[in-house]
Amino acid sequence: MIFELTVLGSSSALPTSTKFPSAHVLNIHERFFLIDCGEGTQIQLRKAKIRFGKLNHIFISHLHGDHVFGLFGILSTFQLLGRKSPLHLYAPSGIESLIRFYEDHFGADDAYPVILHSISGRKVQMLFEDKMTEVLGFPLKHRVPAYGFLFREKKRPLNIRKEVLTKYDLSVKQIREIKEGKDILTDSGEVIPNTGLTEPPYRQRSYAYCSDTMIYEKNISLLHQVDLLYHEATFLHKDQKLAKLTGHSTAKQAAIFAKKAQAGKLLIGHFSSRYKKLDELLQEACSEFPDAESVEELKTYRIDPVRIVRE
Repeated sequence: MIFELTVLGSSSALPTSTKFPSAHVLNIHERFFLIDCGEGTQIQLRKAKIRFGKLNHIFISHLHGDHVFGLFGILSTFQLLGRKSPLHLYAPSGIESLIRFYEDHFGADDAYPVILHSISGRKVQMLFEDKMTEVLGFPLKHRVPAYGFLFREKKRPLNIRKEVLTKYDLSVKQIREIKEGKDILTDSGEVIPNTGLTEPPYRQRSYAYCSDTMIYEKNISLLHQVDLLYHEATFLHKDQKLAKLTGHSTAKQAAIFAKKAQAGKLLIGHFSSRYKKLDELLQEACSEFPDAESVEELKTYRIDPVRIVRE
């Protein structure tokens, strides 16, 4: 079962000749979620060979340009491709006027519906769920209302051992009950414990996205033991005063947050264009949290049931 992240953009406010603004795509069981949509996102989607038609849910962390300027382009592309299915857009309050402007000037009457899900307040909230996945939005600490997103699999039912299916003549009801953790009673009156009938399901996997934000320790408990944590690291720690002034984090601060949350792996990104080489940012993060990595655009990180693999 697929659970993998592809990084499309890693720069902060100013794009460079080699780096695009923020955008990630998370694939969970072939359901694709676009997270932030900086300028040039649709170009990066092409390069990553991710089909536009697979994107039905877009999550926007906040309404600064480097996280939303790609929206008009991708909405237009959907229209040109003849999209008919609804597009769900989750974003802080204020996104309504942006989409209304697009529809008034560039939208077509027969275009696909854009369903807006406005995010507000300072509480953790469920934004999306289906039978396999749930997405939680949680507040960040930035100059404007901003939200992070926690994507995680729902708990799966127990797996019935193959030999059990051939050994016992199980009814549909019995199979359902076994998956729920119940024992079974045979025709002879023997009770077969559930532990002898099932194997535990693969563990629930998770990914958290935190950009843009100063360190917000209230989120540590929510993100406890998250498999893959993306946390912005716009500045080096020597520039922490500038980070505080602009509502951002340093690489060291991001790593300390990851350590306190006991994350499985840390990805840092949203780098300031003032740094021509990213080695120092990564070194700073690794000094606090060894399993850290600076994101590379168009790289994919796969979360297996037992480990994280970089491709």
